[in-house]
Amino acid sequence: MRNLTNIEIGRIEILTANSVEVTLIEPTATGLEKSIMDATGSVRAYLKNKNIHDYELQGQGAKENGVYVNSFLIGTDGLIQSVASLYRPNTKKGDPRIWFKGLGSYAKANDILGIISYENNLYVANVTRLDFENLINGIVNNPFKELVNEINSLSREVADELLMMLRKISLQGAVPAMLQADTAIGRTLETLLGININSSKQPDYKGIELKSFRDKKGNRKNLFAQVPDWSTSKFKSSSEILNEFGYQRGEDFKLYCTVSAIVRNSQGLKLKLDTDVRQLIENSDKSTVGDFVVWGLETLHRRLLEKHNETFWVATDTLIIDNKEHFIYKSVEHTKKPIVSQFDILLEQGIITLDHLIKRTTDGKVVEKGPLFKIKPNALNMLFPPSQSYDLLLK
Repeated sequence: MRNLTNIEIGRIEILTANSVEVTLIEPTATGLEKSIMDATGSVRAYLKNKNIHDYELQGQGAKENGVYVNSFLIGTDGLIQSVASLYRPNTKKGDPRIWFKGLGSYAKANDILGIISYENNLYVANVTRLDFENLINGIVNNPFKELVNEINSLSREVADELLMMLRKISLQGAVPAMLQADTAIGRTLETLLGININSSKQPDYKGIELKSFRDKKGNRKNLFAQVPDWSTSKFKSSSEILNEFGYQRGEDFKLYCTVSAIVRNSQGLKLKLDTDVRQLIENSDKSTVGDFVVWGLETLHRRLLEKHNETFWVATDTLIIDNKEHFIYKSVEHTKKPIVSQFDILLEQGIITLDHLIKRTTDGKVVEKGPLFKIKPNALNMLFPPSQSYDLLLK
């Protein structure tokens, strides 16, 4: 897929801000002429995750084993009835295909199309040509606006329920701590909410993690750390990567560098996305090395969700009454888990990059602090819906 324009990036940000998961596809001139598009790995993964279709279980032959899904093409004035054809042809090893009826007159070659799943239907939005801002935020009602609002509303049901409970707790004013410990602030809130105290790593309330803190919370600068899948990689350790690409700095032999899918760095390293086999691959321009480590995209998606699940950050004032700590739960910042389908797009666009932080100390020990997956600061709203803040003390 080609690089997105700034306007297209802005339109993806609008969908992300409204909790709309989307996968992207780019029709070619030949594809539009022949009414055929390759179902890329990202598209296949999206359809599978949405329980729409699993190409891996599909036999070859469009007529014998083709699957048809009710679909709509989103226009400026309304929806255009369509149908998605999902199939694997008898030729070319049965490479997965997708086509939407009427697409030839809806899109031009190299337009970026967003595919959105909702209630077992597929919706196609022309990211290149539709003015998302005007359609979604304008005064005039339209089917696209209704679709986005419905998806966004569903994602808020549990959050609204929890927010209402927190507002009731805040009305109690200063609440005495239920124990004397650093964890008292969270334990007290969970008890007030009727949440059992246990050591489970699962989110606290119906999928939402609760994080209570005194005064303010810190912010993270990176997404997560994840080592490659050594079992399927050419190199089997960080030490091998360091030996091949490292350099001397002072007393340490190290490899501290950023790797992108857009350009090679000074070490000749570059990332590439293979959506067909669902892998992120790191490649060297050295002919003797080539592809040397891989990550499974599903593994990266899981790490992203584990690290950045939906969270209520509850800011709390504390005061001492009769020599006992009391809590006033005053505000909430609501951050939501990332839209994982956007993760692959941002990798491919060089907006998410990888940092190697490997060094060998004077005693010969290799220390690995990464690899760290990082996102450009001005692109957080392409991966995460914007956080929302609530004052619990307002009546």
